[in-house]
Amino acid sequence: MDSVRSETAPVPQALKILVAGGFGAGKTTLVGAVSEIAPLRTEEVLTTAGVGTDDTTGVATKTTTTVAMDFGRITINPHLVLYLFGTPGQNRFWFLWDELATGALGAVVLADTRRLADSFAAIDYFEQRKTPFVIAVNCFDNDQRYTVEQVREALDVDGHVPVLLTDARDRVSVKNVLITLVEHVLTMVRTTVPA
Repeated sequence: MDSVRSETAPVPQALKILVAGGFGAGKTTLVGAVSEIAPLRTEEVLTTAGVGTDDTTGVATKTTTTVAMDFGRITINPHLVLYLFGTPGQNRFWFLWDELATGALGAVVLADTRRLADSFAAIDYFEQRKTPFVIAVNCFDNDQRYTVEQVREALDVDGHVPVLLTDARDRVSVKNVLITLVEHVLTMVRTTVPA
């Protein structure tokens, strides 16, 4: 009896990516815009308990907040699947970042130019851990307030860190950010591995 060998598709490489940034920057929106599965969200309604703790300057219309994480998945190509973990943006939930960061290949720091200073904590976090990251400037309603060069200078990030303009609601725009991150990680690996 002849045995028939079945052709099996190769198992795609799965990579863990963090999506971080300040409160109200659009992290939940970004994960939801690109995820090919229904994203897991841990959003809760903002209550009076956060008054005096949560700074809503610039995002006064925000009514919910992520209290643990967002989770989504996107297949970049048949060989590469990204698992996206959105971090909570408020200081009081930062203790979760270390757990979420375990095993992460890289990160997207989503920046909101209305509250650009909120990006510093995420940038410092990834720089200290030597985690490759890109900065994606969320242009709400196509409102580009500053150029990439102005944002880079304001955030004082190294020239090798990609800074991109994006719309966290647009799947194609977000997918381009993720592809840029993967390419950046590959470049970082190539330059740090001895020949």
